[in-house]
Amino acid sequence: MLEKPAEPLAQRIEKDSMGERSLPASAYYGIQTLRATENFPISGLKPLPTYVDACVLIKKATAMANGELGCIPEELSQAIVQAADEILMGQLRDQFVVDVYQAGAGTSHHMNVNEVLANRALEILGDEKGNYSRISPNDHVNYGQSTNDVIPTAIRIGGLLALERSLFPALAAAISVLETKAQAFEQVVRSGRTHLQDAVPVRLGETFRAWGQIFSDHLLRIETAASDLKLLGIGGSAAGTGLNTHPRYRFRVAELLSELIDQPLQPAPHLMAAMQSMAPFVSVSGALRNLAQDCVKISHDLRLLDSGPKTGFKEIQLPPVQPGSSIMPGKYNPVMAEMTSMVCFQVMGYDSAIALCAQAGQLELNVMMPLIAYDLIHSIEILGNTIAALTQKCLRGIEANADRCHAYAEGSLALVTALNPHIGYLNAAAIAKESLETGKSLRELVLEKELLTPEQLNEVLDLAAMSQMPKDYR
Repeated sequence: MLEKPAEPLAQRIEKDSMGERSLPASAYYGIQTLRATENFPISGLKPLPTYVDACVLIKKATAMANGELGCIPEELSQAIVQAADEILMGQLRDQFVVDVYQAGAGTSHHMNVNEVLANRALEILGDEKGNYSRISPNDHVNYGQSTNDVIPTAIRIGGLLALERSLFPALAAAISVLETKAQAFEQVVRSGRTHLQDAVPVRLGETFRAWGQIFSDHLLRIETAASDLKLLGIGGSAAGTGLNTHPRYRFRVAELLSELIDQPLQPAPHLMAAMQSMAPFVSVSGALRNLAQDCVKISHDLRLLDSGPKTGFKEIQLPPVQPGSSIMPGKYNPVMAEMTSMVCFQVMGYDSAIALCAQAGQLELNVMMPLIAYDLIHSIEILGNTIAALTQKCLRGIEANADRCHAYAEGSLALVTALNPHIGYLNAAAIAKESLETGKSLRELVLEKELLTPEQLNEVLDLAAMSQMPKDYR
């Protein structure tokens, strides 16, 4: 039996400055978005949800401001605000369809946002999608705005949202867990290692406390860099002069956005500068790269300290979270630490791309902003998600192998360092060399040569005392 042909999808006709096009009647995006999807079938990557949030929040604030200032009818302002609120609550997310790699400066995505808001606002008013004579994506949703001031503002808002939602909570949780582990492992002495060779003993607890301090320092650096994101170029319009905007517009939008995201935002002192320079994004990205580099170092340390179980250090036990091999039974790998390094390498790559994009602007506009937007916000979010996962699935469950730690610390040739003030550097070096050649311990050789008494030697080679941090260092 022959199947009935599928009913053709209902269509509507829209018109722009280039002509008419047909698109699905159910679509909330419009003709300019349709052209963009046809022009840029590049990666399949769509705008990040946080970036959509940022753009829609800007449109909500601008609609409120323009309604208050009499620039657009209050009825239209309220409909646009309601449409924005629905999107912020999760509706119509499938309507943001333009590829990350698109028209320079982000015009394609910007018009996608304008069209979705306009068409949903039309429905709210009881009208049909596409009736732009009543609510226009350009004349009403975008009143007093340009891609050139909206997109750099959206990158700022998106960055702040991502930091508050993802990275800052993740770092705070990691710092707390690392301090908890530092206290739990306070009395465990392990051999320090420099150049991957034996070094003087250290406390395992201080190893974890040092990592917590590293994260705390990075948190402060990123917060400092992010302060520049709070100066907005919105209101600059096409080139920074504020053409077609109300004199109070930029101040009111900044006030409204401050309330919407609970951040102290204000207009930039020079709107043209805020629209041209990508320096705030480069600064935040650089701080993220700096954090990523230390995350890689810490993840590698975790893998080394957990290496084994029979042929490596195995001074700590990372919690197993999944089988580690398709062929070797009973094998568990440090997968959370491995994942962390991969994500951090991606963040470093994004930082390089952002730096290249930032210097590629000309005159009144940087046309590489779509890539900066994606790479910066994605960096923040994947780094935050990674640190959160590492904390929950790895750091929180780490156990110390105290006996293994003590054995390595006790057998380390670097203990000879503590003998320097008592028997001299050359004598100590000779003792170390002989210990390595004969297999005799440092203690045996020092006593054999009667360089120190047993009581003196016990005091000098007291592992707990040698590894104790100064009491006033914290």
